Amino acid sequence: MSTVFLLNKPFHVLSQFTDNEGRDTLASYVKEKGVYAAGRLDYDSEGLLLLTDDGNVQHQLAHPKFKMEKTYWVQVEGEITQDALQQLRKGVELKDGMTRPAKALAIDEPNVWPRNPPIRERKNQPTSWLEIRISEGRNRQIRRMTAAVGFPTLRLIRYAIGNWTLDGIQQGEYRKEEINLPAPKRRTGQQRKHPSRTTPQRRRSRR
Repeated sequence: MSTVFLLNKPFHVLSQFTDNEGRDTLASYVKEKGVYAAGRLDYDSEGLLLLTDDGNVQHQLAHPKFKMEKTYWVQVEGEITQDALQQLRKGVELKDGMTRPAKALAIDEPNVWPRNPPIRERKNQPTSWLEIRISEGRNRQIRRMTAAVGFPTLRLIRYAIGNWTLDGIQQGEYRKEEINLPAPKRRTGQQRKHPSRTTPQRRRSRR
């Protein structure tokens, strides 16, 4: 069994425990020893961040190849259109290539904590909320995706990672859970170099 900590990271907090520039870090909120973030959440984003004390768990939670779906609640500038949502669902062309198709839909404003400081709203400029689910994690991907379809992100909250959610976790607080992830499969150096060679165990079984 391994331990994970589900933190509701506040706005303007780094996803690390130290900073040379005096910015707020996880050390202000997580007092457990020997834990570190499994993945990242931008300084100016809020919501669910997983931490663990197990390197194998950290790898499996953070590595893109495991394709763990992440759910975001996104407040954007303007009234989101069906055309923009459809573009997100098909994939968006960014500078580092086409994104995978996302699950995107318009939602009512979620019942979440007020941001401190609040977003800067333009007079006579409406805002809207959408839910976006992706299974990749490029740098500032959600913000770049919404900007690419004409709706800049004003506020970004990660609500879920896989089956873990923010439900019941107040801002700046965390919950501890025990999990049992399968150990990663490892092949020997000989098997990697000679994938077609019969192993000694198999030769003995044929006698």
